[in-house]
Amino acid sequence: MSLRARFAIRVVIGLTLAIAAMFLPAGSFAYWQGWGSLGVFGVFPIILFSYFLRYDPQLLERRLLRKEPRAKQRLWVRLWTPLWLGLFLLPGFDYRFGWSRIVLGGVPASICVLAQVPIVASWLLIFQVFRRNTFAAAVVQVETGQRVVADGPYRIVRHPMYAATVPMLLCLPLAMGSYFALPLALPLIALLVYRLRDEERLLLAELPGYAEYCRRTPYRLIPLVW
Repeated sequence: MSLRARFAIRVVIGLTLAIAAMFLPAGSFAYWQGWGSLGVFGVFPIILFSYFLRYDPQLLERRLLRKEPRAKQRLWVRLWTPLWLGLFLLPGFDYRFGWSRIVLGGVPASICVLAQVPIVASWLLIFQVFRRNTFAAAVVQVETGQRVVADGPYRIVRHPMYAATVPMLLCLPLAMGSYFALPLALPLIALLVYRLRDEERLLLAELPGYAEYCRRTPYRLIPLVW
């Protein structure tokens, strides 16, 4: 099957699952916060990966990979997946049953809208990561011919895609109008750190030049912090 066909199938399945995850728990298509988040999380990745389908199909091939070759990362997938799904499901139930509204007065509409701004900024940063690093696979691995990327966002932190994911995790519950889903961001961020540390051990062992890059770029995830 061609890369274009596989990409199209993934888009259809992804959008179908996203609509189901956002609106079935909400029990209503009047859930406007869900439509806003669907626009950002559904349409933006399609535009992004359509660009790479044309200009860097090798990157898209790597992003379509899903089977982790290493046991620690397979464990990460098993832990990450239900929490990530919960980040989309729980706000819908919150909308239906009004937990945030009853307990905390609800998330103001202005906060829901403003929370989309760092999410969009995160997608723009991820786009820059992909432009700089064609080896940014969806699985943790080192390929033949892979090189250290040290320019662009990689000059600031060693894992800029993970750095971009952190504000997504923190802002998505608010964008979807839920205070009750916000605590899910904390274990997800902890799992990102777990994945990052394991990935670094692999890169140090197998990717030539990575140790030197680590000395030049000391921060892993958050500039001036860690």
